[in-house]
Amino acid sequence: MTETDDIKFMRRCLELAGKAEGLTYPNPMVGSVIVYDGKILGEGYHIRSGESHAEVKAINSVSDKAKLKLSTLYVNLEPCSHFGKTPPCADYIISNEIPRVVIGTIDTSNKVSGKGIKRLREAGCEVRTGVIEEECRRLNRRFFAFHEKRRPYITLKWAQSADGYLDIIRSDVHNTEPTWITGKPERVLVHKWRASEQSILVGAGTVRADNPRLDVREWQGPNPLKLILSGSGSLSKGSSLNNTNNKIVVFTHNSNADIPDTEKVILKEDVPSSIQISEFLYSSAIQSLFIEGGVEVLNHFISNGLWDEARIFTGEEYFKEGPKAPMIKGKLFSKTVFSGSSLEIYLKNSS
Repeated sequence: MTETDDIKFMRRCLELAGKAEGLTYPNPMVGSVIVYDGKILGEGYHIRSGESHAEVKAINSVSDKAKLKLSTLYVNLEPCSHFGKTPPCADYIISNEIPRVVIGTIDTSNKVSGKGIKRLREAGCEVRTGVIEEECRRLNRRFFAFHEKRRPYITLKWAQSADGYLDIIRSDVHNTEPTWITGKPERVLVHKWRASEQSILVGAGTVRADNPRLDVREWQGPNPLKLILSGSGSLSKGSSLNNTNNKIVVFTHNSNADIPDTEKVILKEDVPSSIQISEFLYSSAIQSLFIEGGVEVLNHFISNGLWDEARIFTGEEYFKEGPKAPMIKGKLFSKTVFSGSSLEIYLKNSS
């Protein structure tokens, strides 16, 4: 196989793996293809924890098993080498006598971390690693952040006016209709994003101002765990958040707060809330956090350096005044133009 072939087939692995985004937690997204004589012989991807891994599905999809002995197996993440809910994929590759394995990136979690590659090589397999590694790590950025940084991958999201404001000044404190900066396609995209994340956070001010549901009603997928940061613990009992059935966790400094139908987490006064929330999510095996506002919550996480990615919509209307949008410094990853707004995605600079 040529370098170009290896890249082409690895991209197919990523395409397959991405089909299960938001469904595989706590496992990573993995796709695998088996190539014989320059053509794909079989393929598969991991769908959810407890089900067969991508490599096993790809191997099992091949009808003529004799061809496996002359094939190359591609996979975007190092095959596992331990018994979990399923047997080790490395052993299954070896037992099927596949002579060459091409891996996008090493699995840096403690249970694998090079052990799968070592086992394959000891069995006589030719192993190549690091094929479009940056793209492979990007796909599983939540998984890697959780295991390497010991915290969830944190994505910030907001929409701002053309002159950099998050909202108009609302004269009626009882007005809970959000000020829409973006259109329908952008809102559907946001719901797709929510379905890919394990948790979503807003401040109590956003709950009072917009009465959000924080669900994925515009998309098909699981609703994220809903988190609210409220120093006082004062929340409306008629909030729309209670209409989506999934759990709500409230982080507050007020141990006496009466917040029915929620899990209450009491925050320490001498530790930044962002750090305590991150630690809580890590201890709860939550790999990703999606923060939608408001400005105080966003700025709090930014000021403490606790963010990995920012997704910023900018509309065409000028508000002239209102709550100012946060300022961040990062690397522009992509830009998309919609009919009434533009979307810029920034990645935090490596420290």
